[in-house]
Amino acid sequence: MHDVRRRLQEGQRTVLLDVRWALGDPHGLDRYREAHLPGAVYVDLESELSAPASAADGRHPLPAPAALQQSARRWGINQDEVVVAYDDAGNTASARLWWLLRHAGFPSVHLLDGGLAAWLHAGYPVQKGEERPEPGTVELGTGHMPLAGLREVQNRSADTVLLDARAAGRYRGEHEPVDPRAGHIPGAKSLPTTGNLGTDGRFRPVEELRCTFASAGVDPDSPVIVYCGSGVAAAHQVAALAIAGYPAALYPGSWSQWSARSELPAATGAEP
Repeated sequence: MHDVRRRLQEGQRTVLLDVRWALGDPHGLDRYREAHLPGAVYVDLESELSAPASAADGRHPLPAPAALQQSARRWGINQDEVVVAYDDAGNTASARLWWLLRHAGFPSVHLLDGGLAAWLHAGYPVQKGEERPEPGTVELGTGHMPLAGLREVQNRSADTVLLDARAAGRYRGEHEPVDPRAGHIPGAKSLPTTGNLGTDGRFRPVEELRCTFASAGVDPDSPVIVYCGSGVAAAHQVAALAIAGYPAALYPGSWSQWSARSELPAATGAEP
């Protein structure tokens, strides 16, 4: 966070992106307009970080590469710039943007650790209104981050660690607020994204993250696939795994895609 503040004070070009979003909460833009980091551009997760929902692909399919590039240019990104994304929920939403830009081959994208809360706690300024930057010229690609589709999850090897990043109650099938069925993919291990963060909303230290992932069976030699409800929170898990030094594939369709297919099995309870 201090590096972002320093960059702004020194006038270094930094593209700040505000990704306010939470499941069932459509008021992210309103909260952004009330207070955001100086110069930050609002990013709409539903329309810019996702393709339209469908039963075939889930609630938040990945956007087409051309659509993501168009959005990134709207945000004002040029080639070889530094991008910093944040939200007001421990980066559980902005990690989606981090993952998408990394997948598109844009390396200089970072998460503001602690998000808006850490910025405010430090006493740094915010501003109101809405930023409309000059369009950027960035060129994006695809295929630069590990990715798993429905078939890859179904046919995963026996040593693959499948992590479910949703809240434990949804994993156990005690309730399901949005998707067709309750429960989890058989064989998946429950590891909610809330465990990635300390009480201050920042990512926990590397060694603590490694211990948590090791308890779920993650090791340097095992493939890892992460899913959640619709591929949003799972990106946060991928980011935490990256901090800990473990590569992991994202399953974008996640439970919203899996549970919509009645022929696929669902497990309930605390065990995989």
